[in-house]
Amino acid sequence: MIGKLKGTVDEIGEDYVLVDVHGVCYLAFCSARTLSKLNVGEAVVLFIETYVREDQLKLFGFTTPLEREWFRLLQVVQGIGSKVALAVLSTLTPSELANAIALQDKTAISRAPGVGPKVAIRILTELKNKAPAFAGEAVNMGLKQEIGEGVASAPVADAVSALTNLGYSRDQAANAVAAALKNGGEGADSAKLIRLGLKELSR
Repeated sequence: MIGKLKGTVDEIGEDYVLVDVHGVCYLAFCSARTLSKLNVGEAVVLFIETYVREDQLKLFGFTTPLEREWFRLLQVVQGIGSKVALAVLSTLTPSELANAIALQDKTAISRAPGVGPKVAIRILTELKNKAPAFAGEAVNMGLKQEIGEGVASAPVADAVSALTNLGYSRDQAANAVAAALKNGGEGADSAKLIRLGLKELSR
């Protein structure tokens, strides 16, 4: 099993990179997000997921262990293979993905190529209890899960709804309302939360 590659970028393809490790070139499939961070001739460290099948051996490369963990986790969902998992990670960072799952944001997940509404709902449903453990730098996960599950307090839900109606994403709205709660106190009404949330979003 190969766990990590340290070498020099030899070639970058549409969905893969060749990494030269002391004269031996390894081909690793990567997300578009990972590939965009690489440059030919530069040093690289990739965290590797190795797939061994009867007729092939495939390497998948990631810039962080957290991204690799999400790649593994996504494939726990029925009907999702390596290609769709990479497409999701090409579209969303690990923290954006954790936020989308917590908020049950089908639209964000559906932006990934090859992910239709049904697959997006399966991802949201099957991973909702696992997302917090894989949140990384995602913030306000507890509040976002309450919003996503429809159990947040009425002022919080109303404030998030109002901000999303103004054109902000659910993630932006949830972060702003979380900050508003800290500043306005737990007993703040929706009008106050909206006002403080807008103030946060204008910074």
